[in-house]
Amino acid sequence: MWPPVPSVGRPSLPQLAAELMVTASGGVFFIPEMRSTMREYLLLGARVINPAEGLSELRDLGVRDGLLCPAEEISPDAVCLHLRGKVVAPGFLDLHVHLRDPGQTYKEDLQTAAAAAACAGFTAVLAMPNTSPAMDCPAAIRAITARAEQLGVMAVYQSAALTVGRKGEQLTDFAALKAAGVRALTDDGSTPQDEALMRAAMLAARELSLPVIDHCEDASLSRGGVMHAGAVSAELAVPGQPRAAEERIVERDIRLARETGCRVHLQHLSSAGSVDRLRQAQREGLPVTGEVTPHHLCFTDAAVRQYGSQAKMAPPLREESDRKALLQGLADGTLSVLATDHAPHSAEEKARGLLTAPFGIIGLEAAVPVGLTLLYHSGLLSLEQFIALFTVGPRQVLGLPPPSLAHGAPAELTILDPGVEHTLEVASFHSKSRNCPWQGVSCRGRALGSLSHSQLWGEVWDCHLPGRHGKIDAGQACGGPGQTGKKHT
Repeated sequence: MWPPVPSVGRPSLPQLAAELMVTASGGVFFIPEMRSTMREYLLLGARVINPAEGLSELRDLGVRDGLLCPAEEISPDAVCLHLRGKVVAPGFLDLHVHLRDPGQTYKEDLQTAAAAAACAGFTAVLAMPNTSPAMDCPAAIRAITARAEQLGVMAVYQSAALTVGRKGEQLTDFAALKAAGVRALTDDGSTPQDEALMRAAMLAARELSLPVIDHCEDASLSRGGVMHAGAVSAELAVPGQPRAAEERIVERDIRLARETGCRVHLQHLSSAGSVDRLRQAQREGLPVTGEVTPHHLCFTDAAVRQYGSQAKMAPPLREESDRKALLQGLADGTLSVLATDHAPHSAEEKARGLLTAPFGIIGLEAAVPVGLTLLYHSGLLSLEQFIALFTVGPRQVLGLPPPSLAHGAPAELTILDPGVEHTLEVASFHSKSRNCPWQGVSCRGRALGSLSHSQLWGEVWDCHLPGRHGKIDAGQACGGPGQTGKKHT
């Protein structure tokens, strides 16, 4: 069983008491507004991995004033984390998250999303603009950015709508949105169906060095479909969406990237044909990248038989041949980003049934364990390659500097336990919603949490012990594929 973050057994440091908040699921995270001073931390005995720097070695790390520093410079009063067998990596960035804030906070809000993300190992997210109202003006961007900064849990990079109200009719003011802090442009949840409008959008985005991130869906082909169009949809007698609904827009976006020179990122690809088209575009040297979600790697359309609307997402789960093509796309580097498409919905909405329930599932707290199980422990990817999908790839899409673990760099860290065996327990998730098919999925490896904004999040405190014993030993390493991991109970 995978229990909630425990609220007992923590170190009895006096200053912790005022900073703890017990969430609705029984977990613990810190409220940084109550923090009076920045702590020092000493991270002992972990394998430190940063693919961007070619770094993979046993190393002790110091953190002071929110920055990395030599372990030898840390004071005796520092909080010591004993991390033998664990991995420390640059903070993970989820490139595809629906905060539902403002306007749909009965599904999720900024605080619950931040708790879910931080405890799941993420120190940053890219928030999608399909809120209510849509994030299509500078005032809305500044408001959510200010709230995220005040919360102080993680970095929230905000994307803005390509079109006013996400209606696909009139472009938003890209220059003003960039001045307000926008990192990317997307109508996620849909895409402009007018090719001329999309061409104009890409030309304008290129001039501002902003990437266009696209939900590839031809509405004329997908309209009415609630799952993949195939044998299972025929068996269930429900309308389906063909692969062509995605692949036609993938083709369009690649063609427009070729014409305009705009950086284009293709979201949550689901079909073998889409991966093939992206692979060919990259061989041409076009500035086009792609992402895949854990649920498209884990499930096929057969899951709809068992989970119903909890396996309803856009794009839909497809067939085994598509799932294998997505895995191959990760293995050969065609797909450079693993992103959750975290899409919370209420229990009442998902209870409407397959035909009328909304599309989407939550994913923040399943992403790392499912990814480690399917990609690392299967031998498909090395641990370095897996980490790059959440660190190097997303930052390249947003035009951010590559992550660094050098002394003086911001201490935004993800802590992994790559070998622990456990079962996903959705009731323990910090997200406000529970819509997903993850309950009971057996996994190997997980995120213990993160260190961000000079605070520890998640179960990392379980590694706290007094004193500095336990410094690294030569030759000690974390468990790899095929090695027995610690059972988490």
